[in-house]
Amino acid sequence: RHNNVNASLGLKARYDLLHVINRDKTLEQVILPGPEGISILTAMRGVHSLAKLNHDDQEWLIESFSRLTKPVDVVLVDTAAGSTSHVLSLSLAAQQVLVVLSAVAASITDAYALIKIMSQEYARRHFLVLVNNVRSEPEARAIFDNISQVAERHLSVAVDFIGCIPTDEKLRRSTQLCRPVVEAFPASVSAAGFRKVADNLLCCPCPGDYGDGVENFMQRLIRSSRLGMANSII
Repeated sequence: RHNNVNASLGLKARYDLLHVINRDKTLEQVILPGPEGISILTAMRGVHSLAKLNHDDQEWLIESFSRLTKPVDVVLVDTAAGSTSHVLSLSLAAQQVLVVLSAVAASITDAYALIKIMSQEYARRHFLVLVNNVRSEPEARAIFDNISQVAERHLSVAVDFIGCIPTDEKLRRSTQLCRPVVEAFPASVSAAGFRKVADNLLCCPCPGDYGDGVENFMQRLIRSSRLGMANSII
């Protein structure tokens, strides 16, 4: 969304994916350059429109992504927890689903609900879990063990621990500064946690047969958007 990742990085998005879909702007004009070589595409409004695109608009959008001049190594999609169609379509299009939760009961409940819907309704069988805002890794492991045991027993899914982010004043301070903590306070405990999570993600094998390239991600996203819309109508 406009004030989510962008605001955390001190950026302001004037345009989003819907402007590209409507052919008002090119993809290159909409993507914002961020720190450390990352690029940000505000996409929420556009994702809502994907299921309604005709064939020509679908092909044009996929081609727009294939023509990006800057190579894309990793696509990281930030969504809110929930079972709405756009969250499901984004999650289903991804090679990996990383569920972020904390020790708060509501967070654990939302995480389990999402895993349940994706496994029972969409046959997703593998999930990664990141435990956020914890005092220590043993505490994070205990939280993970609880949800993974229940999920594996009742949903027959595989759940893997990808890491944790410790509670850290430096992380709160970096957010106020609109800078990534790994850049602003590289020696902090939260920065170390993020680096470990990133290493684990890059080394984690991706289940299933997925085509490489961001354009293939968009093809999957369009298909999953149609599936999510059809199920919401039913």
